[in-house]
Amino acid sequence: MLYAVFMSASLPPFPPPQKPELLELGVRGQDPCLRADAARNRARLLEAAARLIAEHGAAGVTMEAVAAAAQVGKGTVFRRFGDRVGLLTALLDHSERKFQASFLSGPPPLGPGAPPVDRLNAFGHATLRHATESLELQIAAEPTPDRRFTAPPRRLLRGHVMMLLRQVVPEADCELLALTLMGYLDPVAVQHLTRQCGMPLERLEAGWTDLVTRVTGTEPAATGDH
Repeated sequence: MLYAVFMSASLPPFPPPQKPELLELGVRGQDPCLRADAARNRARLLEAAARLIAEHGAAGVTMEAVAAAAQVGKGTVFRRFGDRVGLLTALLDHSERKFQASFLSGPPPLGPGAPPVDRLNAFGHATLRHATESLELQIAAEPTPDRRFTAPPRRLLRGHVMMLLRQVVPEADCELLALTLMGYLDPVAVQHLTRQCGMPLERLEAGWTDLVTRVTGTEPAATGDH
């Protein structure tokens, strides 16, 4: 089978089962129990940033512009979000947590209860759709190179793919396979393929299904997940 190419003589041990946990994307060390006035200020800043994106795109979101739109000092924005990436990441937080919940505990085939290959296919399709719906914001909030593969949300997605692969091809080096498959779903790649190459989302979804079929040596389901 095709996955034999990726077999490893010494595979990492299976991680112990853990309770699914939604990961926040916000600034590290941020107090989750904000005072009421601090929470209102944070919501006000995010609302101002969202307006700027709607009017000028993600490129129009700077710490100075958000401070001006929210009528606060620039230092307030920096204290709350750290930097521009932290601000943009906070804007993604709600949709990302909702997406995490969908594949960790939502209905099948994306959530638990479906065969692992069906879940892999559904995960890829859902991730591609999620990326295209907020593509500009995701690109703007792209982690720095030193955090590209270590940011907690990225690790959660990769770990989920690795878990499903280990159920289908346990002999393979699923850690490296998961890293490779996640490259297909990377927002930067999605931007290149959809915006620069003009590929429709349906072609990317079909390509993901084909890739999963070849990597796992299985046949695709008769019907799609949408």
